[in-house]
Amino acid sequence: MPAYAYRLVNVFTQARAPLSGNPLCVFERAQNLDGERMQALALQFNLSETTFILPSERASARVRIFTPDYEMPFAGHPTLGTAHVCRALGLGGDRITLEMTAGVIPVRAAGDRWTLQSRNPTWRELPEPRLTLAAMLGLEEGDIGERPLWVNAGTEQLIVPLQSEAAVRHVRVRPDLLEQLTSVDGHAMVYVFAPAGSGLLARFFFPKGSAVLEDPATGSATANLGGWCLATGRTLPCEFDISQGEYTGRPSSLRLRVDAERQVLVSGDVIELGRGVINL
Repeated sequence: MPAYAYRLVNVFTQARAPLSGNPLCVFERAQNLDGERMQALALQFNLSETTFILPSERASARVRIFTPDYEMPFAGHPTLGTAHVCRALGLGGDRITLEMTAGVIPVRAAGDRWTLQSRNPTWRELPEPRLTLAAMLGLEEGDIGERPLWVNAGTEQLIVPLQSEAAVRHVRVRPDLLEQLTSVDGHAMVYVFAPAGSGLLARFFFPKGSAVLEDPATGSATANLGGWCLATGRTLPCEFDISQGEYTGRPSSLRLRVDAERQVLVSGDVIELGRGVINL
């Protein structure tokens, strides 16, 4: 009976607390697993994402990323968490490249703090009126900030600035309206943010059946926030410490930097929580 080793890591931990951040399952060697088995294993673990490490001729490793329902071309916390495992497996040192469907993503580490450089983001305007967007979020039209956009730095997502921290806290997403706002690949998801203290408070929502779930820490959306900063002409370089996950019981800390060369960099701490083996 084939045995497949995996590791459980937490990504974007807050103050390195072991049960903070966004959990990830990483299968160490997945050469003998096909896509159907990978999808079934992602459903078995039922985390937001599960990743599978494969050999690559272009990078330190090739990585496939699965939610319990579908495969993703790119995601932030799986990139950082998988890089952490790749280093532990000797596939690279503090500088690693990961081949994904979205392209080759460079990742670097300072200790257990990892930073990814996203691909160059693109964006498009949101055709729906602001009143529709406000209704979907359970807010007033005046709570919506400047220029909500669809942004794609690897995975297209709806990025919505809000006028206040209070508005972020008051969001109550309507699943029927969220499902009407879909990305180019047919997925509905929304990231909201606003200034909070010296940083930003953010929340990320996506549908699951007839319900709406909230993600503890979303690196891909943080990268897309960097794209939003470029689209709206923010002065560069710009940096933000972002708090997410408060309402999921998984407080998380993320850092976004958009440098003077317009590179989008997303950073966070990674810790390994445990290891195991699946027999199939």
